[in-house]
Amino acid sequence: MTADPPAGGLRERKKRHTRAAILAAAGELFEARGYEHVTVAEIADAANISVKTLFTYFRSKEDLAFADEYRLRDQLVEAIRSRPTGSTPVQAVAALLGRLVDEGGEAGLEQYHRGYGGSDALASRLRRMWESYEEAVANALAAETDGPYPGPTARLTAAMLVAMVRSFTWPEVLTEVQAQPSQQAGRETLRSWVATAAPLVSCLDEHTR
Repeated sequence: MTADPPAGGLRERKKRHTRAAILAAAGELFEARGYEHVTVAEIADAANISVKTLFTYFRSKEDLAFADEYRLRDQLVEAIRSRPTGSTPVQAVAALLGRLVDEGGEAGLEQYHRGYGGSDALASRLRRMWESYEEAVANALAAETDGPYPGPTARLTAAMLVAMVRSFTWPEVLTEVQAQPSQQAGRETLRSWVATAAPLVSCLDEHTR
């Protein structure tokens, strides 16, 4: 005889599958047409569910756009906390950005701008997102430098580190990447951007070792 599966097992798998389908449909539509030109009804239809069902998973269309907003934040914090002894937060973040570029950063940059970057409706939420990144990074740095609460060093360093990441989303970066003759050249442009940006914040290194 085999044990019966947990009562909630199949139901939970179905919920995860439905949530993933909603996010996939929303992402494809946002990136194809832009956030402001997609309706919730269209997302629900693409995911083969009703609008009512969609709203049991997400409170608003904005929440769909920001469902994974903390993924990069958590990667930043982990990169800083787990960096090799003797290296700096700037080096850790630069290394993380380099890995993201290798994983297809130029394609992700284009998708971001097509789907979200130019949306006035998302501007305030994007600002709050970056502020939450700064807060998380400042807290991680405070544990190394200032104690339980972020002080000036942690706050300013966090602001500069997040600015280095955020600079990837600037329109001129996209323009420069798109002007390149190949995908590989686009990635080299992003690597060059990181190589240029990192030294500009490295003056804070001595305070965060």
